Amino acid sequence: GEPLLRHDLSTLIGMIARNGRVDDLAMTTNGLLLAKHAAALRAAGLERVTVSLDTLHPERMLSFAKSTRHADVLEGITAARRAGFAKLKLNAVVIRGFNDDELADLIEFARVQDAEVRFIEYMDVGGATRWSQDQVVSQREMLDVLAGRYGAIEPMAADGRAPAERFRLADGTTFGIIASVTAPFCRTCDRSRITADGTWFLCLYAARGIDLREALRRGATDHELTSLIRETWQGRTDRGAEERLGMADRGALYRIDSLRADPHREMHTRGG
Repeated sequence: GEPLLRHDLSTLIGMIARNGRVDDLAMTTNGLLLAKHAAALRAAGLERVTVSLDTLHPERMLSFAKSTRHADVLEGITAARRAGFAKLKLNAVVIRGFNDDELADLIEFARVQDAEVRFIEYMDVGGATRWSQDQVVSQREMLDVLAGRYGAIEPMAADGRAPAERFRLADGTTFGIIASVTAPFCRTCDRSRITADGTWFLCLYAARGIDLREALRRGATDHELTSLIRETWQGRTDRGAEERLGMADRGALYRIDSLRADPHREMHTRGG
């Protein structure tokens, strides 16, 4: 879910930042509360921030996300930059007919903000109950559109900590694309997610997770928890995106009634 809803987030970040085994501490947020907390988060030890920004048009945010707080997101981005966050990233899920005409505009906005935009193919997960293949704008199509605007686009060396493929424009501006629908990277994926109630999911498409809270409540030792996590991770076989890539009649992953029955399947519960 949205991390800034947690009232003691700065304290938690400070605890994590002091752990010598953590070499990169980052947060993804919808940006609505970021302006209020950016300075405190940076002071606590947060190193990087990614803000979700699908559109530069307030009316589009209202129609898609039912939110009138577009200005708060923009204010949060500015506050993050002023707080000293380097390598600021902006995530934009690209949906045909919604914001696919904003690719260049988002690059230009990111350039002004000294940030890097990452375009994400529209995935059929969580609450995307009206998802259809026709709405997906592929990485190839995005690159073609941007090449028509900017000219030659140079691929960059991969960043081992990020799933995005990165590219450079002729003037040095960089951006990324996460082609999670048309070119899934399941076999090299190193991401997992823990929900607020302690359920650990190894894949965005996973129907079930591992209950870490139950292990903690029964008094599991650090060694037992470490073994549980290591054995589960090393034995993972999830290939959700790859499996769905080959489906002839691919549609939304879940219907509304399924999401109501199990909130863990919602993206706002599981996290992006």
